[in-house]
Amino acid sequence: MLKKNDPRSLRPATRMVHGGTMRSGFGETSEALFLTQGFVYPSAEAAEARFKGDEPGFIYSRYGNPTTRMFEERMIALEGAEDARATASGMAAVAAALQCQVRAGDHILSSRALFGSCRYVIETVLGRAGVTSTFVDGRDLDQWRAAVRPETRVFFMETPTNPTLEVIDIAAVAEIAHAAGATLVVDNVFATPMLQKPLELGADVVIYSATKHIDGQGRCLGGVILSNQDWIDRNLHEFFRHTGPSLSPFNAWTLLKGLETLPLRVEKQTANAARLADHLAGSDKVGRVLYPGRADHPDAAVIAKQMTGGSTLLAFELDGGKEAAFRFSNALEVIKISNNLGDAKSLITHPATTTHKNLTSEVRAELGITDGMLRLSAGIEDTADLLDDVETALAAI
Repeated sequence: MLKKNDPRSLRPATRMVHGGTMRSGFGETSEALFLTQGFVYPSAEAAEARFKGDEPGFIYSRYGNPTTRMFEERMIALEGAEDARATASGMAAVAAALQCQVRAGDHILSSRALFGSCRYVIETVLGRAGVTSTFVDGRDLDQWRAAVRPETRVFFMETPTNPTLEVIDIAAVAEIAHAAGATLVVDNVFATPMLQKPLELGADVVIYSATKHIDGQGRCLGGVILSNQDWIDRNLHEFFRHTGPSLSPFNAWTLLKGLETLPLRVEKQTANAARLADHLAGSDKVGRVLYPGRADHPDAAVIAKQMTGGSTLLAFELDGGKEAAFRFSNALEVIKISNNLGDAKSLITHPATTTHKNLTSEVRAELGITDGMLRLSAGIEDTADLLDDVETALAAI
């Protein structure tokens, strides 16, 4: 039964249309776009009270903005968090979520399978600040346990991973992190909020590159950090206000529009990804297919426990290495070559020469990123057209 003015009584698809909406006195249907840096106060006393925190209200758009807050509130409703901060990009969300809670002498423990920029932030940016780090096979719980130090403050993972789609047991790692007195931060971009709920599984913080599925139409950059109120207040609130990674109101408005169709897009993209994975697995030119929705995925037991769908992405390895991968990609017509993902358009990339090119060949080999591997982000096109496109590309190699 619906409860008046209680968004928690609404199902996810409804929350994505109505959640967090604040209407002005004009009663607009669509969310209002507030393109302003600052705000006017009715009196000097009111300004003082707002700066002191004695009265609610907006002060400066770097701190908060009505349009941006609507996006945050809608994400809070979807994720089941207590609070959130929207950022200018997904990497701004990663960097802020980590930097705000560590200092020189602290230690970060991370899964080794990461997007290249995430690894750069942990190893290089935070390393320069005196924060040490260790990378482990995220699927091996014993490696997490063995790598914990007295100064370990944060566990970090992405699951499913980019680009090999490894799936890590969030609940089990959360238990290890909490026993060590550490915070677990999960990058949930590949699963989306529709297919996996890290906070319900024990994570303390969840982050998204809203550039991906949340926008879903290649229009803008954005990110978001979600957690409980205490973590936001103790760690992120002041860091966010003073370092300025805030999301622009225009991008927040665009992302609000994207959220309205997120459930529909993810459902179709997931169905397309599953069909493409099965089709590729049947080709004698494909060495292996990695898709969380297939029974032959190495982490199928964990996937069944914590995901409600197989993801919109798949990875596959062509016999013939880089030459075969490039021939396949260049022969595609419907599927476009791009390093983005989560788009309404189907996109393909060669990780070894793009998203993960800055990793050493040894690290790529350790992660299973071969020269013949391609990552495919399924869009919402007609399934038959995508299958025809893939079949034509297979013939080209």
